[in-house]
Amino acid sequence: MQRSLKWFSVLTTIGMLLILLGGALVTKTESGMGCGRSWPLCNGQLIPEEVTSELIIELAHRVVSGSVGIMLIILSIMAWRAIGHIRETKFLVITSLLFLILQGLIGAAAVIWGQSDFILAAHFGISLVSFSTVFLLTLLIFEVDKKFQAEKLILDKRMKKHIVGVTLYSFIVVYSGALVRHVNASLVCRDWPLCLNDQPGLPTNMYEWVQMGHRAAAGLIFIWIGYIMYLAIKHYRHEKIVYWGWIISFILVSLQVTAGAFIVFLRGNLFIALAHAFFISCLFGMLSYFILLTYRSNHNSTDLQSEQTAEMKSSSSMVTVK
Repeated sequence: MQRSLKWFSVLTTIGMLLILLGGALVTKTESGMGCGRSWPLCNGQLIPEEVTSELIIELAHRVVSGSVGIMLIILSIMAWRAIGHIRETKFLVITSLLFLILQGLIGAAAVIWGQSDFILAAHFGISLVSFSTVFLLTLLIFEVDKKFQAEKLILDKRMKKHIVGVTLYSFIVVYSGALVRHVNASLVCRDWPLCLNDQPGLPTNMYEWVQMGHRAAAGLIFIWIGYIMYLAIKHYRHEKIVYWGWIISFILVSLQVTAGAFIVFLRGNLFIALAHAFFISCLFGMLSYFILLTYRSNHNSTDLQSEQTAEMKSSSSMVTVK
């Protein structure tokens, strides 16, 4: 049962990642209307008569989303039974299902009634939350905390504030990046890092503001994660999960920034654009795990204080008896 659960959790996590990349592919190739304003059928038909590349991409995304949704339900039942005693399991199961449903409803509403670009940009963020909850559930199933000796981890206040802050800020980066795709502003600036390297200045229209706003947001999170990595290397060398976790996070954010630059250099190459979405998905998964560690750190601190108080009382009692 435990071995089957591990393999199934990995497959479900990969499936959630495919949903994210599929959504990015649909947006990038402008295939959102590949099945017309019909959902869940394509152009009102179970088997479409006229097949186009846009229809194939949109239909494939729907099939993958539906299949992974079923897998997630099965995984949730298995995890609830097998590791339901772990504090975070039930919360992650419920959250993953709720956000997957919300993700599907927004996608269906966009097809049937249409949505503004600003609403659609939030779709990727919701998908990220759904992916990260399944990712965390998989880590619990594999008992990653025990393997990296993180059960008793206690983080200092500065590290916890940075973890919460950078994770919340990552939503801004994700939203601004999704907005760039949805308003077709990916190539509005011909240069990088400035919009026009030979003509420095403020953006001149909404599309440039969206593009340059995302670049500024991405630049800040790059610097921020780099600083947190510095703190982890300096103060948490003995805590492998923190030490290596932030090094991996910095590598991911570096790859994300690099992919963003190459989208401009290669004039919107599709594979680079998908890699860009892949790196931010993996980075958000890492940040989500750090949020979990922060939550556990608070409980560990409370437990430690309780143990110390009990020991002090016990010592006092022994002195009194003597």
